Amino acid sequence: MTTTTLAVLVPLLPFLGSVAGLLLGRTAPGFVRPLAVLPTLAAAVLAVVVAVDQGGDKLISAATELTPTGSVPIYLSLHIDGFAALVAVLVGVVATCVQIYSTGYLREDPRYPSYAALVSLFTSAMLLVVYSGDLMVLLVGWEIMGICSYFLVGHYWETPEARAASLKAFLVTKLGDVPFLIGLFALAADAGTFRISGVLGAVAAGGLDHPTLIALLLLAGVAGKSAQFPLHTWLPDAMAGPTPVSALIHAATMVAAGIYFTARLLPVFAASAAAMTVLAVMAAVTMVGSALAALAQDDIKRVLAYSTIGQLGYMAGALAVGDRGSAVFHLLSHAAFKALLFLAAGTVIHAAGTNSLTAMSRMSGLAKRVPDAFWTMTVALLALAAIPPFAGFFSKEAVLVAAEHTALGERTVAPAGAGWTVLVAGLLTALLTAAYALRLWLRTFRGRGAEAPDHGRQPIAMTSVLWVLAIPSLGFGLSVTSLDDWFDGNDLTPTVTTAVLGTGLAAAGAVITYAVWRTLAARTPVTAPVPHVAHPDADAGLVEAEALHLPRPAEDPADPGRALLGPLHGPAVDGFHLDAVYRTAFVRPVLAAASLVRFLDREVVDTYVRAAGSSAKGLGWLVRRAQTGNVQTYLSALLAGSVVLAIVAVALANAAAGA
Repeated sequence: MTTTTLAVLVPLLPFLGSVAGLLLGRTAPGFVRPLAVLPTLAAAVLAVVVAVDQGGDKLISAATELTPTGSVPIYLSLHIDGFAALVAVLVGVVATCVQIYSTGYLREDPRYPSYAALVSLFTSAMLLVVYSGDLMVLLVGWEIMGICSYFLVGHYWETPEARAASLKAFLVTKLGDVPFLIGLFALAADAGTFRISGVLGAVAAGGLDHPTLIALLLLAGVAGKSAQFPLHTWLPDAMAGPTPVSALIHAATMVAAGIYFTARLLPVFAASAAAMTVLAVMAAVTMVGSALAALAQDDIKRVLAYSTIGQLGYMAGALAVGDRGSAVFHLLSHAAFKALLFLAAGTVIHAAGTNSLTAMSRMSGLAKRVPDAFWTMTVALLALAAIPPFAGFFSKEAVLVAAEHTALGERTVAPAGAGWTVLVAGLLTALLTAAYALRLWLRTFRGRGAEAPDHGRQPIAMTSVLWVLAIPSLGFGLSVTSLDDWFDGNDLTPTVTTAVLGTGLAAAGAVITYAVWRTLAARTPVTAPVPHVAHPDADAGLVEAEALHLPRPAEDPADPGRALLGPLHGPAVDGFHLDAVYRTAFVRPVLAAASLVRFLDREVVDTYVRAAGSSAKGLGWLVRRAQTGNVQTYLSALLAGSVVLAIVAVALANAAAGA
């Protein structure tokens, strides 16, 4: 079997598994779990085989015309370079882990069959985006992911919060997808093709007439999909969905799609210095703002959500300085430890039998209760904080090195100002990341909240996945010296300057946070925790829904985030009120316009319609009154009319004679 055929099977197998799962979910429920896991696992294995054959430096390309369009043709095509091969392996591995984990996490959920099928479809759509060599086919996978996220985030549709979160995720990403679609058509019009290879060839030949406009339109879609400022607000709210879905969205699909797309078409963006500057500023604001917001959150999943936004900002920053190798390297590294963080958080939730333990202020005694989650989450948080030798250290340093080279003029793909912007923001974010990572660890595993009931050891399907993901979270960065061929041949090893600065700032953030926590804990008297009661439907697959109705926990006087942020804490908790800005700037005007349209429709249009109907009705009444059926009445009317006509005729004749 050829490599091309194997590559076609990679996105096809999860799609077939999704269809079969939907068809057999009710009639043959025993097949649901195998159909969820095995096709995705097979796709992951085939992705590894394709990557080995690709080797990092050999382009795998094949195409067949889909349909004649009359102008720009659309092709079913493959375009697999080193980036695509590695990202496909990432998607397959993480999706397989999520499917295996979900068999234990949602084992009693009555909607598990549809959930598993949607996860498989989600995986297939992302793999289509990764392997596609045609922008229109890529767009199909791009949009399928959007609709899958809508259904998966709203899995617990019984709660208004889940329904609102799914709708928000869909609408905000669509807000970016509209200009994105326009940008794709403008790009194809300039390049004369939707084929990615043809587009890159046109860029190299200087064939783009509107590079800045095209790049900015495409960036809108990237900002929506990859949760970059100002279209990032949907991602924290998407935590209303099941935790395994959060792991999939944050690690291997959806948010990774925008970064991957930008890396694939980086020459298009690099053709415009203005677009690269905009991308750098967007990345810098995203990094710093999300890190500050993460430092203020009490919900563990919202901390991780804002963390994802910030790490995506690092990737966007690497792209803004023209280094797609470091961006994809951090994408792969981040996927491992962020999937691990979410799945470990899910294990904590599952152990408590209630989602209310997503509030860190309510956590207590979890280190001994869930040792698998404790140790693996510790590894993942060290990787997130970029502590050597964990994976996050090497990938984050690669981004900082790329920014340093651009800032010093050693690389001229992007303006030097973009390099300084990314470098300064990246170093500041390194300090903040270590601070909120340690805060999360302290409050989760050394907190003094309510003691949750012990539900025993967690299913092996869940705990085994944690240890599998802990391996790349610890060791993937060490492979940096052997992966040069997969990343355009760029050297991704850290330099002394950025390593010392980045690690030093991270250590400073951790030390300051720990010192503040110890001081506050010593000043705060220990009170008896309120007994924690499990949700009665904890075993019915509704564990995620309970916390959505819980009141916000009381302020924790031992929270180091509050002390560190000071007056910024209030705005940071609410995401710097960006949702309020959107409500004022967009939602309220739209609602006001809708009210005006409704008023005009009811009071103006309907009035004219009712008047026209009444006039016709009145005229009909008059005609009906004239049609009496009495012959004498008709003759009298005819005689009267004749007399009137005669009088009028005589009057007109006299007038004419007088003239």
